[in-house]
Amino acid sequence: MEILVPGRATLAQLEAIWREGRPARLAPEARPAVEAAAARVAEAAAGTAPVYGVNTGFGKLASLKIAPADTAQLQRNLILSHCCGVGEPMPPSTARLMMALKLLSLGRGASGVRWEIVALLEGMLAAGVTPVIPAQGSVGASGDLAPLAHMAAVMIGEGEAEVGGRRLPGAAALSEAGLAPGALGPKEGLALINGTQFSTAYGLAGLFEGWRAAQAALVISALSTDAIMGSTAPLRPEIHALRGHAGQIEAAATMRALLEGSAIRESHREGDQRVQDPYCIRCQPQVTGAAMDVLRMAAGTLATEANAATDNPLVLSDGRIVSGGNFHAEPVGFAADMIALALSEIGAIAQRRVALMVDPTLSFDLPPFLTPEPGLNSGLMIAEVTTAALMSENKHMAAPTVTDSTPTSANQEDHVSMAAHGARRLGRMVENLAVILGTEAICAAQGVEFRAPLATSAPLGAVLARLRAEVPRLGADRILAPDLAAAARLVRTGALARAAGLPLPAL
Repeated sequence: MEILVPGRATLAQLEAIWREGRPARLAPEARPAVEAAAARVAEAAAGTAPVYGVNTGFGKLASLKIAPADTAQLQRNLILSHCCGVGEPMPPSTARLMMALKLLSLGRGASGVRWEIVALLEGMLAAGVTPVIPAQGSVGASGDLAPLAHMAAVMIGEGEAEVGGRRLPGAAALSEAGLAPGALGPKEGLALINGTQFSTAYGLAGLFEGWRAAQAALVISALSTDAIMGSTAPLRPEIHALRGHAGQIEAAATMRALLEGSAIRESHREGDQRVQDPYCIRCQPQVTGAAMDVLRMAAGTLATEANAATDNPLVLSDGRIVSGGNFHAEPVGFAADMIALALSEIGAIAQRRVALMVDPTLSFDLPPFLTPEPGLNSGLMIAEVTTAALMSENKHMAAPTVTDSTPTSANQEDHVSMAAHGARRLGRMVENLAVILGTEAICAAQGVEFRAPLATSAPLGAVLARLRAEVPRLGADRILAPDLAAAARLVRTGALARAAGLPLPAL
């Protein structure tokens, strides 16, 4: 169970909710502020002054006053009308993270919902009731309206949810878990669907997987360096200290530790006629380290957003209920684009290392395509082509989405962030990147084994052994698709990087 303190939840807590499926609830000290804001909204709903979203219509219809007797129906209609999502459902782990993020937003005590709404979300997380949420339909402004409406629909007994491995109507799913649908009070429907929690959940998922990929890239690229008998001189600490970028310094230090004690490296320290290695070997700290810095910048933005109150209007500390624009997901859109750029570049330089290792003119005497009998066997020839295809896909997907605004809602929402699909694309990019890195690991292992009887370092030897536990050495040609998939799994689970047994840079 993760106890979330609104405004102070950590990335580690959010990753545990997403990766391990942990339930979450708000810390008890959040309750007084939540209930005070709810009382203020109830007071406004009983009054005659128009307050947006409490006793008025929504968006372009905000000028229409709603009678006090109709405010509950207003909120229900809002949820039902906004359930316009399409496409495949979002992954359950990401949907649960979205629910936890909504808890954090409501817990800031500025949304005006009753504690019963908070308790229902907590109960759904605890019982494993996960709304089925179509992943397409949000433009990342005025909140992630459609996907959050599908979440809220289950809370009022509508829509669909998964529970116990079954997909059920919302009311049946709640009943299965011993929960009852809630009736929405003034502003509560609006508070549930206004906000950036869908985009932020996808952004965080991409961040968490992207960081694992960056760690794996450091380990695998060190193995590739030994495979082509590359120089460790470019890893000297002073080179990186003279530039000063934190990620670059950490990347070089990690690679130095990984390569320490390699007999392969020692065998060509003297008398090597090559003056410099290609950039994909020599500039690994500069590229992967820079990507790490970018991922950390995005992490800061997403950590802030995860703890933010992002619905509208907000109940301020002086009791005023004021309309603003915290639902606009521009920060999340920028963060998603930054993560996409980092993922693309990690994959781009990794693909060049794959190309280097299969090319006998560049690999320092490794056999063509890393096969013991080239000609009769094609070896890893087409595995390299696959990495080129995936690298190209990621380059296309790395194009910015946050700049692609289009007006919606009768021009009331005339600038939008497109953060939703900007963050959602990160999942596919990480899948592609894992295959690129996994394929690099296969090539690097094959290359290091061709250097026998010379051996790589102890940490990298352990990495090679972990890979070989699931991907046998390539001799005669065989179907390689299962090998690529297995290596990609080792990257995504972190198993390959952990096998080195050394501390790796932390997010």
